[in-house]
Amino acid sequence: MFVKGIMKPAHRCFTAGLDTSLDDVLHTLNQHDIQGMPVVNNGIFQGMISRQVIYKTFFESSMDKETFLNEKKAGDIVSYQDYYVTEDDVFEQTLTTFKGFPIISVVKENKQFLGIVSRYDVIEQFESAFGMNRSGVRIAFTSEESEGRIARLAEIVKQYHENVISLATFDETDKLARRIVLKIEKTPNIEKFVRKLERSGFRVLDVKED
Repeated sequence: MFVKGIMKPAHRCFTAGLDTSLDDVLHTLNQHDIQGMPVVNNGIFQGMISRQVIYKTFFESSMDKETFLNEKKAGDIVSYQDYYVTEDDVFEQTLTTFKGFPIISVVKENKQFLGIVSRYDVIEQFESAFGMNRSGVRIAFTSEESEGRIARLAEIVKQYHENVISLATFDETDKLARRIVLKIEKTPNIEKFVRKLERSGFRVLDVKED
């Protein structure tokens, strides 16, 4: 899954221009209950602005609140100019990019603003990948790192007519082994299926219905 598959397009995003007053920025943030938004000029991403940045800049200034909010513009305090991903990045990479903002901008190579991805969007994709929104039986097991092990697992799944909800693999401390978490629909064959896994060389660690 790439970022472009989960992003909110530009025409559906709240943004500020370089000349947008901070009073207008705060009004938009408060009206829509959001923490921050991109600053865009002629379609080009300039950085991010947020309540926190506005408040911090105000307290560091010597201006009264009304003058500060009406005279200062988004372009005066825009920050996080490198706070973006491209549409062709894989969505899981965005998790390490969030730096206190609940959203991140999506741009082309020339920083043309395309939209945003929220932390909620990314978490929702992980929930889907792990089958967290569907009930079933989650089986955790380890397998040796050797050619054909996933193919063997697929054969067993087919043999017992199991319906796979999700499948994920993880590195183990032992580089010769790999941990696998398989979620399947609950059927009367679960115990037989688990025993078949064990007979086929998969070491079952946990079986849990959720």
